[in-house]
Amino acid sequence: MALFLMAGFCLAADKKAANDDMISDYVRLRLAGDALVKGGALQAVSKDGVVTLTGTVETNEQKEKATKLAKKVKGVKQVVNNITLKDRNAK
Repeated sequence: MALFLMAGFCLAADKKAANDDMISDYVRLRLAGDALVKGGALQAVSKDGVVTLTGTVETNEQKEKATKLAKKVKGVKQVVNNITLKDRNAK
């Protein structure tokens, strides 16, 4: 019986990890496909449905839109936006 319980626990853990991977992939696709965000340089990682966005964008509008796009993905419970704005004074 213990073997069945352990197998069920492992399958549940794999399913949760797969769901997080799928959420991360869908968020990245949404970001990359958006004309304003142009999310190729952004990263999205999901852990238990909490998506953390990182990377750099040109404008605050892009940063806010990235959050909105991520929140629309099924399975996302919360978005942590750690995206930074490019320093316009940097040469």
